[in-house]
Amino acid sequence: MLVLAIANGALRQALFAKLVPELQAHQLSTLTGSIVIGGFIWLVIRKWPLSSNRHALMVGGMWLVLTVAFEFFMGLVLAGRPIQQVLSDYNVLAGRVWVFFLIWLTLAPRLFHKLNQRPNP
Repeated sequence: MLVLAIANGALRQALFAKLVPELQAHQLSTLTGSIVIGGFIWLVIRKWPLSSNRHALMVGGMWLVLTVAFEFFMGLVLAGRPIQQVLSDYNVLAGRVWVFFLIWLTLAPRLFHKLNQRPNP
């Protein structure tokens, strides 16, 4: 997932950032990242089916925790950004949609687990 996220960020800088303002580039990048990561999660769940709804929610919760920890580590430690700047990516009222990606990341394993349980016609 990390490789896909980095590739999505590179796409954002190489393409979106040159065509649209920063906020729109952030929004487009969040959308493309959600689609790509969603596809990856679907493939993972198909390859290694989850045992239960609870297991699916635990996997999504773990991915959420790891993603937020990584984001804060990258922002605070590696980039040296102040906490207010790191937190600004979570401000939905300012048009920042990163929170929606985190919700998707958390719930996607449950959704794909449920879809995998449906009997084939």
